[in-house]
Amino acid sequence: MSYPYQIKSLDEYHDAYKKSISDPAKFWAAIAENFLWKKKWNNVLSWNFTGENAPQIKWFEGAKLNITENCLDRHLKDSADVPALIWEPNDPKENSVTLTYKQLHEKVCAFANVLKNNGVKKGDRICIYMGMIPELAIAVLSCARIGAIHSVVFGGFSAQSIADRINDAACNLVITCDGAHRGAKAIPLKPIIDDALLQCTSVKKVIVYSRTHTPVAMMKDRDVWWEDEIKKVEAQGKTDCPAEEMDAEDPLFILYTSGSTGKPKGVVHTTAGYMIYTTYTFVNVFNYQPDEIYFCTADIGWVTGHSYIVYGPLAAGATSMMFEGIPTYPDAGRFWDITDKFKVNILYTAPTAIRALMAHGLDFVKDKKLDSLRVLGSVGEPINEEAWQWFYKNIGKEKCPIVDTWWQTETGGILISAIAGVTKLKPSYATLPLPGIQPAIMDEKGNEISGNDVSGNLCIKFPWPGMLRTTWGDHERCRKTYFDAYPGYYFTGDGCLRDENGYYRITGRVDDVLNVSGHRIGTAEVENAINKHTNVVESAVVGFPHDIKGQGIYAFVITEKQNGDAELTKKDILETVTRIIGPIAKPDKIQFVKGLPKTRSGKIMRRILRKIAEGETENLGDISTLLDPAVVEEIKREKV
Repeated sequence: MSYPYQIKSLDEYHDAYKKSISDPAKFWAAIAENFLWKKKWNNVLSWNFTGENAPQIKWFEGAKLNITENCLDRHLKDSADVPALIWEPNDPKENSVTLTYKQLHEKVCAFANVLKNNGVKKGDRICIYMGMIPELAIAVLSCARIGAIHSVVFGGFSAQSIADRINDAACNLVITCDGAHRGAKAIPLKPIIDDALLQCTSVKKVIVYSRTHTPVAMMKDRDVWWEDEIKKVEAQGKTDCPAEEMDAEDPLFILYTSGSTGKPKGVVHTTAGYMIYTTYTFVNVFNYQPDEIYFCTADIGWVTGHSYIVYGPLAAGATSMMFEGIPTYPDAGRFWDITDKFKVNILYTAPTAIRALMAHGLDFVKDKKLDSLRVLGSVGEPINEEAWQWFYKNIGKEKCPIVDTWWQTETGGILISAIAGVTKLKPSYATLPLPGIQPAIMDEKGNEISGNDVSGNLCIKFPWPGMLRTTWGDHERCRKTYFDAYPGYYFTGDGCLRDENGYYRITGRVDDVLNVSGHRIGTAEVENAINKHTNVVESAVVGFPHDIKGQGIYAFVITEKQNGDAELTKKDILETVTRIIGPIAKPDKIQFVKGLPKTRSGKIMRRILRKIAEGETENLGDISTLLDPAVVEEIKREKV
């Protein structure tokens, strides 16, 4: 498959960027011509970032399509036998699985018919809670095939977190596994779903895939086995499933992300713009070439997996790898073993994984060839220079460009990044905005800062096709979260600087959201979980620098009884957070305090706590306006 829109030189980048800014509608319409449509659009773009019902964003209005015809059907003529998905299991002794485009198409059609047999209709919301197995990708594509809206929940979330997401979207069916393999552990998924569904009245059916072959409770009239349902479809002779005609702006999926309030918000992405943007960015950022093996190490439970394991690569006709396990099992050479085994050309991973592997030393790298690698990528958080250099020298052998990609769940795809082989690299810098992206650096008063060698809050001042359209069931929350702080702009929540050459460096979150191992976790969400512990009166959560995770979670906690077993209480609090959110949200440090620094109006001064957590004890700013300044001295003395 050729890509007429692929950028091959810096001059081509500047030309494409200029065209995308001067006439965005014409630019994106030309790219959209490379996709399969049931009906073309009447209007490329209408939008409004301000006003009572803002945001209002519509791309390719009037167009009709199905994203799975672009990901699967259109490749069947010339690429039927090209590998679409390669799956590497958690256990290296277990056989890997390769599905060609023809085989993946057949499996998606079969499971789409399973969903239909179980009452799923266009517009229904489907919760998917599975391990990283091919069936997860098949489930996602099957939902899209029949016009159902998928809501994938990462396999590390708790029953309470799942219940919250199911109830918010009113899902009527859940797809899960008996369990999942992750490193040396088998994680029970079906029992967690059973616990979640005690709080959910909307779910009528649960489809269970057998992966770990562990005993599970199967409820009569509700729970069915994936394998049995596939046999029914085969017996019925339902080998094909026509793709449902979808409007360009019909919702494709909901993906929940943490915010600055305790309740996760369901980010909604629609069909046409998301498809075009993920494919365009995949092909360009990684400079993908036909027949290359592309390996993204993310989980499909996060947006990286949606955009750059499933939709973007498959719409481009690429070969996309997915991996069930973790980078350190059975040892810290696993990523490199997979790279050599499959002759991986493009490796896209997270700074957290890189730092974890750095900590294991070079013994697990030195005997690996890694000579197939052509491009390296980083995602999830800004990559620090030390990790960048290690990755570049030891994995890329100083030959592979590193694309340090900046984007978010809400953006749908990559916004700022080098283009492999095109952009001159600068360690720890995301570099330049992609065509169609118009960044703006804002000061605290809401004014745009012009010129280079400046810093401030990062906003985007013009829509792009892959951006969120709303937050599910609460459009006002979308406006307040992303469009209220800087009217007329999308506010990313990130700070950044622009150097003398116009390169962008992301400096981290400026709101009450933490970035832990590339996963966004709201401080309010963690505080709410901690405060549910019977002995906790109040808590405040901030981030602090962490050698592996990038950012760790530091909790300052006031307890009711302050003379018990402190270590046991800490373990109890960690267990409480695990039960309510999941292990990814467990604080790395807990400090028991008698009070928190508050203003006279009762607001907790988290900037003070953040500085203390970061090890800064002198320059805390003015604390004279606090209700009780002495609290700060006590917290400093008792710092963990």
